[in-house]
Amino acid sequence: MRNSMKVAKWEIKRNLKNKSFVIGLFLTPLLILGFGFLGTLFGSDDEPTETTVFVNDQIEIFDMLAETVDEYDLNWIVNRTDLSEDAIQDELENGEDIAYIYLTVEALESGVIPVYTTDDIDSGFSTSVQLLAGPLQQIRIAQLNLTEEELAIISSNIVFEETSAEDYTLPGEESVSSENPLEKLVPGIFAGIILFAIVVTGMMIFQSASQEKKDKIAEIILSSVTPGELMNGKIIGYFVLGIIQVVVLLIFVVPFAATQIDEPIIEYLLVPETLLLVFIAILGYLLFAAIFVGIGATMADMSTSGNFQGLVMMLPFLSFALIGPVLSDPSGMVAKVASYIPFTSPGVLIMRLTALDEWPWVEIIIALVVLIISIVLFMKLAGKIFKVGILMYGKNATPGEIWKWIRS
Repeated sequence: MRNSMKVAKWEIKRNLKNKSFVIGLFLTPLLILGFGFLGTLFGSDDEPTETTVFVNDQIEIFDMLAETVDEYDLNWIVNRTDLSEDAIQDELENGEDIAYIYLTVEALESGVIPVYTTDDIDSGFSTSVQLLAGPLQQIRIAQLNLTEEELAIISSNIVFEETSAEDYTLPGEESVSSENPLEKLVPGIFAGIILFAIVVTGMMIFQSASQEKKDKIAEIILSSVTPGELMNGKIIGYFVLGIIQVVVLLIFVVPFAATQIDEPIIEYLLVPETLLLVFIAILGYLLFAAIFVGIGATMADMSTSGNFQGLVMMLPFLSFALIGPVLSDPSGMVAKVASYIPFTSPGVLIMRLTALDEWPWVEIIIALVVLIISIVLFMKLAGKIFKVGILMYGKNATPGEIWKWIRS
């Protein structure tokens, strides 16, 4: 184990001194922030246009309407007017951002309030003017001389509350659901970032093993450590490098997200569920790292890698092909089966647990057991492949040769 840690430290120091790695370390979060600021850069900085609203009030409710305008903070200047509907044509043709509202007894009885506007009126005015319907409706109800109980019933709104079959509970039972979707989404996104970052960094093991073979320094390294210690050291080293990338990314992105989203993101993140999701992400890295380090040792040169090695590189991204069916039905057959397949299990589990309100613990435990057993198995197989492949020069190993090494 001591030699493995030495190899890990060597890999970490070697990459941190690599200019390409350091540039990429900071370039990724800077690009994310750059795209985040694009909306601000190209957005309009113009202040909302102020609308002048003239009210011909014949039912003496101007003060009530003025209070409503202040309550909803509408960008209006409200004035009284005595102009009739026949006398405002010139005002509308020559004015800008002007509206006339006529509150008459006849209009209140019919429920249709005449509103006249200039052609260049603000696009949001038609929506804002509907906010005045509430006070006018209260006046209409008050004219019916109803009792307080009748008035309360009529004044209350009717709301349709939709409940799906999955969320249905019997009367008296309590339905448990998250009030804010961000409470579930933030831990899932955090674990997804960790999985993606350390897996992508782990793919550098391909290049590392291949480069050492190409430069013919593998024999020198193996004179001091065993192939197993070298392999384990590489896995540990690139795991630490992946975590460093995650930390740098979060240092840049989290403060930016906190300024853009008025939610306690850190509070949503510091929950027990995050620990399990991060554990799943780490298991995913260990699985793919074992595959990468084993297959990477069979490659004489990255530029001449065959189709077999290229297909192996695509394994971590299989779960992305299942985003649609998993998120649309996280309890469906596709999501369940993919949770038990080692290559898709880490990504699918993170997506499922982010989308589900109640976690299926039996399925989670089974999936984790399958994933851990797979990691142990692939570590052993990778060790056999790495032991022979790291000392093989001149050509890429064929699938037949790799199978022969595994059986030996």
